[in-house]
Amino acid sequence: MAKEIFKAGTMIYPLPAVMVSCGSTPDEYNIITVAWTGTINTNPPMCYISVRPGRHSHAIIKKNMAFVINLTTEKLAAATDWCGVKSGKDFNKFQEMGLSAEMALKVKAPIIVESPVNIECKVTEIKTLGSHDMFIAEVINVHGDSSLINPKTGTFLFSKSKPISYMHGYYYAIGKRIGRFGFSVKKNKQKRSIEQRKKQN
Repeated sequence: MAKEIFKAGTMIYPLPAVMVSCGSTPDEYNIITVAWTGTINTNPPMCYISVRPGRHSHAIIKKNMAFVINLTTEKLAAATDWCGVKSGKDFNKFQEMGLSAEMALKVKAPIIVESPVNIECKVTEIKTLGSHDMFIAEVINVHGDSSLINPKTGTFLFSKSKPISYMHGYYYAIGKRIGRFGFSVKKNKQKRSIEQRKKQN
């Protein structure tokens, strides 16, 4: 397989495209769209977002040491993009995008009601990295749309919410499922079991 060489850069894709909400009071509420985000620990549950210091939300998050990660969907794609392009200095993003804000239960930040999953995050550390500051946070609480919860198993049906991802400047709908965690091992076990039965016969 032939390879081309690129200059060092951010080439880890696809990424989640999330709307991060912040602000301790309605007059401070804001939304910033972030792709530099992810899980970093299981116990305690922890995640991060990376934000440029010049962004309007940076100072709000730093002041309150809290934010909410709101997962996005195909229906929210336009709002997700708009909130990433426009500045909260100039617009009330909740009003402009027709989004509903409700104060989170455990952190000083609002949730976006229209989002299927809202992850309340308490900042534990801020790392200055260069172009961005990384806000490392502990997940304090999670809200999930009750209509997307499997009544039999209690699991959240992420695919049913039609989530979107971000890849190299573009937003994408999630494609078809190709396997479950551990499917490669299960496949090998089934293959070995078939081979063993053949030998026995």
